[in-house]
Amino acid sequence: MAYDDNNIFAKLLRGEIPSIKLCENDAALAIMDVMPQSEGHVLVLPKEPAEEIYELSPEAVAASMAMVQKLATAVRKSLAPDGLMIAQFNGAAAGQTVPHVHFHLIPRRKGEELRLHARDMADKAELEATAERIRAAL
Repeated sequence: MAYDDNNIFAKLLRGEIPSIKLCENDAALAIMDVMPQSEGHVLVLPKEPAEEIYELSPEAVAASMAMVQKLATAVRKSLAPDGLMIAQFNGAAAGQTVPHVHFHLIPRRKGEELRLHARDMADKAELEATAERIRAAL
């Protein structure tokens, strides 16, 4: 399958569209999800162009997971959720909505229902305030 370098995450990684960045290195970028399922929903995007995890190099997988762990620790420290769900979807049938590998870190709180995936835009000021708390924990 040919990678579509015009997908929204490819454009975001090239800096063509804005994002609320949490941290970045040569291999991956962590941002706030603009359509969060819960407060503190973070995305980790490998920079390597790949639609599904099967296409990522082992090095990109390792670098991505290292960033996932780093962000998971920062989310736990800064937001103190009851739990943290880490998800990664491959293909539309699995729920993937953007054709670029990415990892969801979704804080879970007892009694709180998750919002629907990729449905409602969050308030940018609220996202930035949450991002600042997460960045402080990095």
